[in-house]
Order: sequence, then structure tokens, then C-alpha cells
Amino acid sequence: MESSRTRAQRDAITIEIGYALVSAFVLALVTFVAVAAPADLLLDLPGTWTRGVRIGAGALAVIVFVVRVVHVLWGYRGAPGTQPNQPGRTSADP
Repeated sequence: MESSRTRAQRDAITIEIGYALVSAFVLALVTFVAVAAPADLLLDLPGTWTRGVRIGAGALAVIVFVVRVVHVLWGYRGAPGTQPNQPGRTSADP
């Protein structure tokens, strides 16, 4: 069974997935640090509160990660020139 995608299209998809995962990881890490660091470094919170803030920061980071991956991959339309830019058109745009 042959694939209808070219090697370039498969490579483009692989790169897009890698970009989505790496950018989502970086954004999630920044989110976690931005929420958790002030609680650890600047505020004198009791241990239970600090732990709660860390759990909340982790949960928010997971949400940011998932949203970023979905956002990047949902917007991916394939390699340039492989699909029309407007629905209903039958030929690829120049």
C-alpha cells in the first residue's frame, strides 16, 4: 500500500509536530516558573500553601502545553503549495 504523501510532506509534518512539542514545553515551563517562583521566593507562605501553588502551577502548565500543541497542529495546513487557500478551489495557489 503506497502513501499519497510525498517525502517532503512527511518531513514537513514531522517538523511541525516537533515545533509544536518544543514550543509547548518551553511555554509550559515559563508558565510554571512564572506562577511558582513568586510563591517560593517572594511570599512567606506556609508549606501547605506553597505545595498548593506548585500543584496549581503544574496544572496550569499542563493546560498551556495541551492548548499550545492543539493550536499549532490545528493551524497546520500542509506543505506550502499543496492545498488551496480558499475552500471550494480545486487547484493549489501559486
